[in-house]
Amino acid sequence: MPRPEFQAPPDVFYNESEARKYTTSSRIIEIQSRISERALELLALPNDGVPKLLLDIGCGSGLSGETLTEHGHHWIGYDISKSMLDVALERETEGDLLLADMGQGLGLRPGVIDGAISISAVQWLCNADKSSHDPRLRLKAFFGSLYRCLARGARAVLQFYADNVKQSEMIVTFAMRAGFAGGVVVDWPHSSKAKKSYLVLTCGPPSISTSLPKGKGENGEMCSDDDDDSSDEDGEKTVGIYERNRSKKRQKTKKNGKGKDWLLKKKEQMRRRGHDVPADTKYTGRKRKTYF
Repeated sequence: MPRPEFQAPPDVFYNESEARKYTTSSRIIEIQSRISERALELLALPNDGVPKLLLDIGCGSGLSGETLTEHGHHWIGYDISKSMLDVALERETEGDLLLADMGQGLGLRPGVIDGAISISAVQWLCNADKSSHDPRLRLKAFFGSLYRCLARGARAVLQFYADNVKQSEMIVTFAMRAGFAGGVVVDWPHSSKAKKSYLVLTCGPPSISTSLPKGKGENGEMCSDDDDDSSDEDGEKTVGIYERNRSKKRQKTKKNGKGKDWLLKKKEQMRRRGHDVPADTKYTGRKRKTYF
């Protein structure tokens, strides 16, 4: 059976009946709880006993938010499906719920959030469900607003299901362009069913504190360096670290350069073709100083 994001837009797919079926499924409840616990573990919040204000992006009916509440944190939930949020209200979840499209930005004040999690939601941004949707612009708006609302040094852990490598790279690329440091942590990389990918992002430049944890192995242990080496040969990685800064554009230059004679020749060619070309003056082709 194809994944939900391939069947219909989220606000259409998760109608009232689907929302209730999703929330009452014992299997889904168990999976959501397990993934949320792992996301909270990767969030690496300080163990100082102070409740944090967290974001749950794509909170649905509040299953992942229950994990945040159990750990004593306050949270704000975003979801585009009204039916899912209605079920969350009926269940009397502790978080504040917002009906919003994360592809249009989060709209929160800068630096007020201590961390963010997202379970199985970010991949929806890669689909153009409407004629006005551009996945690249939606990813840019989402990651840009997420970076702004997080406190300096805060983390965001986004669990996602990419359809292919290109889609995964597009998600990571726009996260790095927004200013995040981090990469992808993969649990159980050799299992087709249990494999889970987490995009672990830190708000701020790379440092020792932003180093990524190891992915979990098939028996729940952390993968060793030997495991990572063997998995690379199979094309599967447990940790993928990406550069934060974009590469600079290469400038096209010639060894000999282009002097005044070349410029006068080009201007004469343009005049013969009927183009409106500025008149030649003593400043034409003059070499500029390297400083102001």
